[in-house]
Order: sequence, then C-alpha cells, then structure tokens
Amino acid sequence: MRWFTALLIYRLLLPLLFIAAFPGWIVKMLRRGGFGTRLGERLALYTTPSDFEPHAAVHVHAVSVGESLLALKLIREWLVREPERRFVLATGTATGHAVASAAGIPEVRVTYAPLDFPSMISRYLNRFQPSQLVLIEGEAWPLLLLACRKRNIPAALVNARMSPRSARRYRKFAAWVRPLFALLDAVAIQEPEDADIWQNLGVDPRRIHNTGSLKFDPGGTTRPARRPEFQQMLDSFGNYRPVILAASTHGDEDAWIASAIRRAAPAALPVIVPRHAERRAEVKGELERAGFEVVLRTQFHDPAATGNRHHVFLIDSTGELRDWTAHAAVVIIGKSFLATGGQNPAEAILANKPLIIGPHMENFEPLASRLTAAHGCILALDETSLASAIITALDSKTAEAMTRNAAHVLARHDGATQRILALLNSLHHSPK
Repeated sequence: MRWFTALLIYRLLLPLLFIAAFPGWIVKMLRRGGFGTRLGERLALYTTPSDFEPHAAVHVHAVSVGESLLALKLIREWLVREPERRFVLATGTATGHAVASAAGIPEVRVTYAPLDFPSMISRYLNRFQPSQLVLIEGEAWPLLLLACRKRNIPAALVNARMSPRSARRYRKFAAWVRPLFALLDAVAIQEPEDADIWQNLGVDPRRIHNTGSLKFDPGGTTRPARRPEFQQMLDSFGNYRPVILAASTHGDEDAWIASAIRRAAPAALPVIVPRHAERRAEVKGELERAGFEVVLRTQFHDPAATGNRHHVFLIDSTGELRDWTAHAAVVIIGKSFLATGGQNPAEAILANKPLIIGPHMENFEPLASRLTAAHGCILALDETSLASAIITALDSKTAEAMTRNAAHVLARHDGATQRILALLNSLHHSPK
C-alpha cells in the first residue's frame, strides 16, 4: 500500500517539480551548449526512424561528465570482451552528452535519457527495446525501473554510491523507498561496508555484490598523458615553473587556492580547472580581484609580453582535466575546502602526482581517509596549512613517497571493471 501511495505522490509531484526546475534547466542548457544536440530526446522525441536505432542494445545511463566518463570506461572494456555488442549511452546533461559524443565510439549511440514520465519512458523503451539497463552510481528513477521490470529488462546499478547525507535521508523514508530499490536485479558496491546501506533500502542481499570501484580501478583506464600542445601553452608562462593544479574547483575556492599557491611558491604557475566551465566569467573576475592576471584556455594568448609573474591559467574547457593533470607538479582537489563533498582524486593518483585534499571529502570516503592514514596525500585544513602542504608536496622525496603510498591504496580496486562486467553478463543468463 505504501508503494502504491508513494508512486501516486511521485506521479502527482513530478510535473510540478519539472515546471519549477524548467527555468534553471534552460539556463544551464544555454550555458553548456545543450541546444542543438537533439535535446528533444529528453522528451523521448526523436528525429530519425526507429529502424535505424540499435535494438536490443545494452543501455547505460549516466548523468553528468563524471558518470559519462565512467560509462565510457565500462563500455570500452566490454567491447574488448565482446566486439559485437552494441550500446546506447543515455546522458542527463549537455556536458555529459558532449563528452560521450566526442568519444566517437562507433558501437555507441549517444542520446539523452528521457524524463521519468510514463509516456516518455514508454516511447523510449518501445523505440530501443533494450536488452539490459545499467545505471551508473545513483540514477534510480522509479517509473523507468518499474517499466523495465514489467518488460523483463534486467536493471543493475553499478559503482553504487550513497553519500552519508543521502543515506541518512533515505533511511528516514526507508519503508517508502524499499520497493523502488527492490526493482534492481543487481547492485555493484564499491566497499564491503556499503552492503548494509543497500540492504536496509530494500535490495535483496543476494543481489548486492562487492566489486570495488569502477572509478578507482587502475586497470583498463586510459591514464593521464602529457599533450605537446598543453606543454607549449604552459611553457609560454616561463620555463621550469612548477604547475600547481587545482582540480574541479567550486564556489569561492579559485582565488583562495591561487592565493595559497602564490604564498607558498611564488615561482609556481597556478592552473585552475573549475568543475563547471561555464563559470569562467565568475572565476576570472574573482581571480582578477585577487590581483592575478588570468589567461583563459579557450582564448589563449601568449602571456610573456606582459612580464607579469602573477598569472593564473584558467582551464575553461570540458573533458581535458585528466591530461592537464599529467603536466602538474602537485594536484589540489577542489570542492574539499570551501564546499562539501570533494572531487575524484583517482586521476591525480594514476598520474603519480602528489595530492592535497581539504577537510570535506565526504563523497569519496573511505578512500580519502585511507589515503590520509597511508600518507598518500596531505590533508590541509585552511589557507595556512594549504600553503605549507604545497611546500611539502614540492619536495621530490616526499612526493615520491606520497605517490607510491597512494597507488598502493588505489590498488585495492584493481580488477573492479572486470568484476562488474562479469556481474552484468550474468544477468543476461539469469531468470528474473
């Protein structure tokens, strides 16, 4: 009865929530260039005949850039195993769509995930007739899962992630949401201690599998690689300047981190990579008010003519962070100082770069705590300790020890991608 009532409330509230969110969504699409990218597919409106679509493909749903990159990693490894397999990668954002499209994998049809309205879900499933649904990290939409169960389409949640805040919120309504999560045929968790969370939310314990993290699996990953064109741009700021890279910054962190870098290592070049490239004007203004001269990646010009050593190189592009990381001497993780949640430290570890994190890495626990305990990173609590951490991380012997320790921590997830693929393949051969 509760499930019926919850679904009824959800169906009634969803149109209201959509109307309330629509203006903000339009603004985001304008900023991120979403218009002109088959955006009608969010409403399950398509411009090509269904005969041209890959029927009976595996459908992978990912929301934003991070999830899309994980989806691409999984698909590439799947294609190594089964080159004949076909995929549909459904994203929720324009930036995620752009990253998925730019990958240019012939066996992958990139689309937008439909909104969770009954008519749109029905048109989507009728058009593509998926053989399997794979959700990345946390995209459990009630009506989509319910429709898949009715059509006998296996649905799995991989790299399942539940932040402490979300877990607390779901526990309050566990009795109402258990029927939703019970619709999942498999949940691939990242850490063994996560099993209790998903079991309390209604997932059959036999369907919970500890695979390790797809995100942190060092195997099957295209590691960060130095690009000649990137190095040429960096050299124009002056030869032999160590690059201190702030990855995926949020809010007011940009100038705050850049100032700490200037204080710790005046000869270093601060390279700021905001989590959202459309913040470029806001970040540029913030940095200029802090006394920096800003050079944008998308409007690059030779900074040598100014003779100013207080430059900041602002990477206002999408999908390049991994390879910029390869050029860094030290990597500082954004959203971990003046915001909460943190960002993914795995790329810095894979690039063998010394890592500095702030006190707010909640979305990457227990990895962050394990890195700290193993001396695989430096934890900085404020601007003073951040400046001190930068000086420490620039020491070559310290950096070597840190990167070695961090790689050891990450190695516990080695093989996660293959374990996830084995689980997903088993769903094709298991009765519902």
